[in-house]
Amino acid sequence: MELYEAIEKRRTIRDFENKPVEIDTIKRILSAGLKAPTNNHLREWEFVIINDKNERSRVLNLEDMTNPEDCEKMLDGFGMTDSDQRGMYHIAMPKQFSMLYNSGCLILPFFKLRESLMHPTSLSSLNEFASIWCCVENILLAAASEGLFGVTRIPMAEELEHIKQIINHPENYTMPCYIALGYPAEKAKLPIQKVINVEDRIHINHW
Repeated sequence: MELYEAIEKRRTIRDFENKPVEIDTIKRILSAGLKAPTNNHLREWEFVIINDKNERSRVLNLEDMTNPEDCEKMLDGFGMTDSDQRGMYHIAMPKQFSMLYNSGCLILPFFKLRESLMHPTSLSSLNEFASIWCCVENILLAAASEGLFGVTRIPMAEELEHIKQIINHPENYTMPCYIALGYPAEKAKLPIQKVINVEDRIHINHW
């Protein structure tokens, strides 16, 4: 698959078929992640693959983040007025944990910290954080080239503490997001993509 085709095919889903992703496929995808640009050339990234459902239950500490009926009120509180954006959140919010649990492969990516992520001393202090997201994008595009769909979710602070206790990762590593990959369920809901005209976003020499 050509790169531009993979970019076009990359979509976020939250309803997965009950089918595991083969470990060789996962290795190819993560290998693509490890080819992403990095701030210090060392690619100090690690991946924990959680394929056992019992372990997923422990890692995720399963509970629903919100009920579907609460969604409308919450979106109003967020001040969301774009119908496509609201539609995406209506699909996403009730499934924040189930989409991770039911995926064909759950990956916990980790990156090495130079200093506190929440209290950076300068913009360059966020280089490690920026680099891991380049890695995540490569993973999502490689997954698309394998015919897989994916979704990411940023953990809350209490989730990070829980994961640290369960996974026992080093103190100087942290997780930017969950990555769930898999095959779409038969009736998987796909959010409407917001179409952006690139010419409307390009500024030559000045804004």
